[in-house]
Amino acid sequence: MSKNIDYPNPIRDLSRNSLRADCERCFGLCCVALPFAASADFTIDKDAGKPCPNLQSDFRCGIHKDLRQKGFKGCTVFDCFGAGQKVSQVTFGGDDWREGPETAKKMFDVFPVMQQLHEMLWYLTEALTLAAARPIHKELGSALQETERLTQLSPDSLKELDVPAHRANVNNLLLKTSELARAKKGKKPDRRGADLMGANLKGTDLSRANLRGAYLIGADLRDADLRMADLIGADFRDADLSGADLTGSIFLTQAQVNAAKGDTKTKLPSPLTRPTHWPAFG
Repeated sequence: MSKNIDYPNPIRDLSRNSLRADCERCFGLCCVALPFAASADFTIDKDAGKPCPNLQSDFRCGIHKDLRQKGFKGCTVFDCFGAGQKVSQVTFGGDDWREGPETAKKMFDVFPVMQQLHEMLWYLTEALTLAAARPIHKELGSALQETERLTQLSPDSLKELDVPAHRANVNNLLLKTSELARAKKGKKPDRRGADLMGANLKGTDLSRANLRGAYLIGADLRDADLRMADLIGADFRDADLSGADLTGSIFLTQAQVNAAKGDTKTKLPSPLTRPTHWPAFG
C-alpha cells in the first residue's frame, strides 16, 4: 500500500512547511471524520464519519469562499497541522476512504490521533527556533524525533497509541521552554487558565505573560502588548486583536488567530498569516 512519496520532515525543515494543511493532498478528512453540532460555528449537525453536504466528489469544499456567510465559521478556524495529507498520502499510501468501510473507519479513527501528533510537532519545532531554549534543545530535538517516529506508525498502531501520555512528556518540555523564553526582564503574572471572557484588556501590557489555556473569548485586546506571551491553548474566539502586538509570542497557532478579530495594525508572528476575514484596509 505504501508509495514512494517525498514527504517533508519537520526534523529537517524548521520552517514548519510540512505542518501546514495541504488540502490538495488530503481526502477531505476534516469534512468527514469529525462531528459538529448546530451552533454559532455550524449551521447543521453532522455525525463523525458522515461527509459534510458541502464536500464535493473531488474532496473540495463547495462553499469554501463563503463558509462564514453560509454559517460554517467553525471550518475557517480548524487547523489539522498537516495531519490530513499525512494520513491520506503516507499512512494510507494514497488510498482514500471511499475504498471501503474498513479503510474509512481506520482513516477516521487515525486522523484525530495524527492531528494531535502534528500539533505537538508544531510546538516542538517552534521551541527549537527559540535561542532562549538552547539549554534544552537536545531534549526538544529528541522529543521531536520521537513524535515524528510515532506519526509513521501503522494505522492499527496509531489507533492504540497512548497520546495523553506522550503529550504529557511533550508538555513538560514546552513548559520549560516557556519559562526560559519569558525569563528576561522578569515574568508577568501567571494567568494560566484564567477566565478573561469579555474582559476589557485594551492597551494592557501582557508581554511575557503566561496565558496558557486562558479564556479570552470576546475579550477587548485592542492595542494590547502580547509580545513574548505564552499563548498555547488560549481561546481567542471573537477576541478583538485590532492593533495588538503579538510579535514574538510563544506557541500561537493559525487557528487561534483565525478565531479572533483583527485589523491591518495587528502584528503577528512571522509564521502566521493575516486571516482573509480581517479588514484589508485600516
